[in-house]
Amino acid sequence: MTTLETVLNGLMSRYQERVPDVSAIINAMIEEGVITEANDIENDHIAFRTLGVEHLGIQSLEKIFLHYGYTKRDDYYFPEKKLDAYWYAPPAEQYPRIFISELRVKDLSPQAQTIIAGYTQEVKADPVNKLDLNNGQAVDTFLHSALWRTPTLKDYLALAGESEYAAWVIYNRYYLNHFTISVHNLKAGYNTVADFNNFLERRGFRLNDAGGKIKTSPDKGLLQSSTVARMIEAVFANNEKHAIAGSYVEFAERRVLPQFAGLSADAVRREHRREGFEANNADKIFESTYAAQTGRSKD
Repeated sequence: MTTLETVLNGLMSRYQERVPDVSAIINAMIEEGVITEANDIENDHIAFRTLGVEHLGIQSLEKIFLHYGYTKRDDYYFPEKKLDAYWYAPPAEQYPRIFISELRVKDLSPQAQTIIAGYTQEVKADPVNKLDLNNGQAVDTFLHSALWRTPTLKDYLALAGESEYAAWVIYNRYYLNHFTISVHNLKAGYNTVADFNNFLERRGFRLNDAGGKIKTSPDKGLLQSSTVARMIEAVFANNEKHAIAGSYVEFAERRVLPQFAGLSADAVRREHRREGFEANNADKIFESTYAAQTGRSKD
């Protein structure tokens, strides 16, 4: 197993433990004969959320994946949510793309900035610089370790009132935000986002309906959907408990590019499909952890 595989496996195993929908969806796919085992799933991308403060943010976290051969690609800006983001292409097709977003902390109110600084100022130097990136276990441990003390419920709620993204990160740190099932390589009846959504809803999963249940890029080449994050009981400072949004599962359909439309289905490879991401799609996917979605009554 390569170092990168050790890191990715660590991320996915802990994420699966904490997000019940992952196993539930995989089991439902196996029951319906869509796949025979979890390893049949192509992971389109995984995503991380970060805070744009000194020593942290994209510039810090990306060092891990650049070290493993990932290539930094397009940048995105989400003005309403005050976020910047980049995606990273993997060193080989069997690995997922990576999407890292960052909160523009300086664009928040002075109160929110003060709350965030109260925690992140505990990080005195870029923590990735101290890591042995060739030690997969060390990197895995780092990605699941607290970078600052556990926040108070009061601070969490104050941040949530202004930026639900900020509140999610201040509690979850670098915890994996979501992984993404590529549906286009599944069998007929499940290989479009529309068909896969029907399957999910038939099985009782709740979908994020911000901007519609299917988020479609202007070129119609990238279609995405996602579950609504389940609420989890979080334990804050002083042992205060409160239900907060956990992580979720995303689904992506990358259509064959027009210039390759003549290829037979068995000849289509990853490079023949729509690549990259779409800001408008991602903007709505972010809301899978937002109260407007998690607080909806069941459909």
